[in-house]
Amino acid sequence: MPQHPDSFRTRTTLPVGGKKYEIFSLPALEKQGFDLKRWPFSMRIFLENLLRNEDGCFIKKSDILAVLKRRKGENREVFFMPGRVIMQDFTGVPGVVDLATMRQTTKALGGDPGRVNPLIPVDLVIDHSLQVDCYGTADAFKKNTEIEYERNRERYLFLKWGQKAFRNFRVVPPETGIIHQVNLEHLAKVVLTRKVGSAVQAFPDSLVGTDSHTTMIDALGVMGWGVGGIEAEAAMLGQPMTMLVPETVGFKLKGSPKEGVTATDVVLTATQMLRKKGVVGKFVEFYGPGVSSLSLADRATLSNMAPEYGATMGFFPVDHRTLEYLEFTGRTKAESALVEAYAKAQGLFRTDKSPEPEFFDTLELDLGDVEPCIAGPKRPHDRITLTDVKAAWEKALPEYLKEKDKKGNCPAPLGAEASVSMPQGEGRVGHGSVVIAAITSCTNTSSPELLLCAGLLAKKAVEKGLRTKPWVKTSLAPGSKVVTDYLEASGLQKSLDALGFQLVGYGCTTCIGNSGPLPEPVAEAVSSKNLVVASVLSGNRNFEGRVNPLTKANYLASPPLVVAYALAGRIDLDLLKEPLGAGKDGKPVYLKDLWPSNKEIAAAVKKHLSPKMFAKRYADVFAGDKHWKTLKPKASELYGWEQDSTYVRLAPYFDEMGSGPKVSTDITGARALLVLGDSVTTDHISPAGNIAKDSPAGLHLRSKGVEPKDFNSYGSRRGNHEVMVRGTFANIRLRNLMVDIAGCHAVHLPDRGQCSVFEASETYRKEGVPLIVLAGKEYGSGSSRDWAAKGPSLLGIQAVIAESFERIHRSNLAGMGILPLQFADGASVKSLGLTGFETFDILGLAGALKPRQSLTVRARRDDGGVVEFQAVLRLDTPVEIEYRSKGGILPYVLAQMLDRKTAAAA
Repeated sequence: MPQHPDSFRTRTTLPVGGKKYEIFSLPALEKQGFDLKRWPFSMRIFLENLLRNEDGCFIKKSDILAVLKRRKGENREVFFMPGRVIMQDFTGVPGVVDLATMRQTTKALGGDPGRVNPLIPVDLVIDHSLQVDCYGTADAFKKNTEIEYERNRERYLFLKWGQKAFRNFRVVPPETGIIHQVNLEHLAKVVLTRKVGSAVQAFPDSLVGTDSHTTMIDALGVMGWGVGGIEAEAAMLGQPMTMLVPETVGFKLKGSPKEGVTATDVVLTATQMLRKKGVVGKFVEFYGPGVSSLSLADRATLSNMAPEYGATMGFFPVDHRTLEYLEFTGRTKAESALVEAYAKAQGLFRTDKSPEPEFFDTLELDLGDVEPCIAGPKRPHDRITLTDVKAAWEKALPEYLKEKDKKGNCPAPLGAEASVSMPQGEGRVGHGSVVIAAITSCTNTSSPELLLCAGLLAKKAVEKGLRTKPWVKTSLAPGSKVVTDYLEASGLQKSLDALGFQLVGYGCTTCIGNSGPLPEPVAEAVSSKNLVVASVLSGNRNFEGRVNPLTKANYLASPPLVVAYALAGRIDLDLLKEPLGAGKDGKPVYLKDLWPSNKEIAAAVKKHLSPKMFAKRYADVFAGDKHWKTLKPKASELYGWEQDSTYVRLAPYFDEMGSGPKVSTDITGARALLVLGDSVTTDHISPAGNIAKDSPAGLHLRSKGVEPKDFNSYGSRRGNHEVMVRGTFANIRLRNLMVDIAGCHAVHLPDRGQCSVFEASETYRKEGVPLIVLAGKEYGSGSSRDWAAKGPSLLGIQAVIAESFERIHRSNLAGMGILPLQFADGASVKSLGLTGFETFDILGLAGALKPRQSLTVRARRDDGGVVEFQAVLRLDTPVEIEYRSKGGILPYVLAQMLDRKTAAAA
């Protein structure tokens, strides 16, 4: 190992508990005249990462100086090296497929496949495959688990093979918990250690994850954020991550929430404020006296939704609550002592007396001003106070009534209803009926206060004789088995059971679109009249087409409000003024009659939650249940690819390895495959939910002998590129402005024949026509979904021209060799009069490219008219330019891993 430059002479020793740790001291910088006392805590950790990883190659002394002298608006590129990587199975399976393919490619090129291993620790938590097939019964959890293993046996065998085949790779089996809650409660250490030469080094825990909500760990003082699977794979193989020196925005909290206000209300309020402020690509750090009033779980709720407010992180510094949480959740006293000693020695420990950090920008929230609220019907930052929900619905409904279904039919008129007969009873479903009520997602189920509040509300509802409306599909899918322990210990699970909120499993479920089918009578009632019905979930995402194909309106709410809406059965009411129903005495029952006091909630938490629960549940977290233990993959260095597999296929991204560098040339004669509007999400581009039987992906699976009942979801099929390329842009709510119907439709030019997006791309491929996409603002917002870049790449899309890009998705496009181009000077598809029926040339790509250089785009109309405009090449760093020359980040990284002779040939 080469000697560390230590240009600033910060390497020193920290004694803790009779042991000595090598650290890179931030106070040592202060002695050299660099004043860090009012730096944001997040930027101090960022700086330590540079000091520790300085190597004279990727990270130079000049880079560290640039960060020390950071200025607002300066686009300085630096490298960041996370301490570990965390993945969930939807993104993890294609990641392991890529690693297995790298081994295969390495062997084919004459290298040693055994060299392909993660170089930093990687944890994969299986939590995204559970679907709510069964609900409302005592055996729902058992049945859903059995179905999950039946559907995903091949995928799980593959992951278990990877666990044995790769070093530095661990798998947390299904039905253990949700990735971010498991990370918060067990995996994260806050301070990591590793052997470096003869020394043991201590340094801040940091990670990237293949899920947007990796930011939840920021609440623990751990620097973490979501990246695409492509970037994560590069990081786990030792490739430093390139990023611009982040700007830090301070969010000052003061006061404390008033009676009846939950952490969910706070985060939805903060999300709306931060989205309005504009914090995309920035570090948000919470500070001020209000921080101390928030529990660690409440902080986690705020940090979790950083992707929804657009920030890279939502960070809370280490303080006394951090230490209390670590010990309460089963970390050892030695681990906690190291965290405290290291944080205090490095100036990373916050107290109420700490100087206020200096930020590039700030905003402020008095927690006492927060009102109960929900968010929807389409975006997480569209907050609605409870008093305004009814009026907001009445305003939104007319727009929904204009939307046609895939057969061209409009919804039934106002007042239309359909009868529903269920085992629980009969009723009538109409516009505004709530048909899904799901307590789900790590965002809220990590909070004992929120879950016990829901349980207490359920208890009071049962006592008054209220019952869930029969048409509502209810579910409880917590992110940790500890939730079950304290709900059972308190007796509140029985009350939730009585209202249909039986445990359905431990996983993301409804929050990621795994809500499962609606009961047939409800689905028939909704479909027959094209009713505009709603879901209410305690999740973090409510984008169109995500939760369920039949719920056009979707609302985010706290767990107790999920229960309340299940009782009401409709969204079009004022919960603060109108009754939820009639009690057994015939009198109306209002939300205020059921809502527990803060004192009641605190007493329940204190009485029923204990450290022993965490110690027991995480004692053997990697062992798995009886289903997992029966999986016996064949041990081998190379994976045994099965030719007839419809789940796991050899990836095509390395097919051109050995053919030399890719020469950059202009794109000429391109056609627009799609023209899209604003806020097109990764759910629109690469849906994770159900596969329709007549969709291109469904037809492909049927041609392979797979019955529709066994399709599973797009998310579960991400290890098979043949399915996923056919599922790209397959969201039923997608609106391609080149056609007049929603869904995965495109137009082939110049004949203007209408077909599926996949069919059009295949025809263009045969004709040798390059493809582009035109889009509006916030293209690629939502989940950190690598298939939203891999899919378009396989469709033959060479460039996306948009008004703006979401941070992770822009990076993913660059990593797959797709050019992200941004309209210059505030131009747009509309302002330029583009329709997508033009022929496009992108000029200025020939020769050596530079980050953010200006390119000329020429659009030729059929009538001979020409529109010429400028676009900014959003390859933001020199390394991203290099990725393009190698055909993408994955071939680039593999070339680095091979010996010099092989790398030169590649």
